[in-house]
Amino acid sequence: MIVVKSTVINTERLQGNIFLQKIRSPEIASLIKPGEFLNIKVSESTSPLLRRPFSVADVEDEFIYLIFNVAGEGTQLLSEKREGELLDVLGPLGRGFNLNDDFESAVLVVGGIGAAPFPFVTRMLENRKKIITFIGGRTSADVITYGMKNVFSATDDGSGGFKGTVVDLLLTKVNEFRSAYVKVFGCGPTPMLRALKEFCLEYDLNCEVSTECAMACGFGICQGCPIESTEQHDKYLLVCKDGPVFNIKDIVI
Repeated sequence: MIVVKSTVINTERLQGNIFLQKIRSPEIASLIKPGEFLNIKVSESTSPLLRRPFSVADVEDEFIYLIFNVAGEGTQLLSEKREGELLDVLGPLGRGFNLNDDFESAVLVVGGIGAAPFPFVTRMLENRKKIITFIGGRTSADVITYGMKNVFSATDDGSGGFKGTVVDLLLTKVNEFRSAYVKVFGCGPTPMLRALKEFCLEYDLNCEVSTECAMACGFGICQGCPIESTEQHDKYLLVCKDGPVFNIKDIVI
């Protein structure tokens, strides 16, 4: 874990309020793994002084890519960063996905901005494993496919792809992949993760999910991002330190 000043290379709008930002950060780029995150101070002089956690969308040599949506003052400021500006970046943080398990096919299940860590996951797996990607959103504008492979999409309103939730879509395809040695990777809003957990338990599928939580320090000191463990009653883990990636059987969603 290091703190560095990283240079913004460019910031572009992917769709709607979703942005893709490229930063130069060779020290962190050489260390970070899929599913780990950065804590970024978006401003030195205005009100959102606390760092914001951001999944790493991809890594290319000394460059790191972020995908984020504008949801408040902090992310608005980040979206306005231009070439040459500096960001105060802390990372790499957290525990990422285990991509070295003995599985043949990776099933990626994505909801909305939960797409953020999966271009990196996809690139790390695409030459080793078969990848099937299921992406959901409220509307077609919320379906983020940047950097994804072999995509099936679902929308709540039917404006694109399958009409229904992404887990509903997954159920329609389960017989196409359940006979293989599969591992499921998920990220998205809590209701989606809850439905994904039920699905994976029903079909006895190994599954890791990346969870989201408001964070302050990003490395376990403030104790501000608890998530309930299934191991024993009233035991809590920390999303920033023990996660953000967990085996879905180990947490209460």
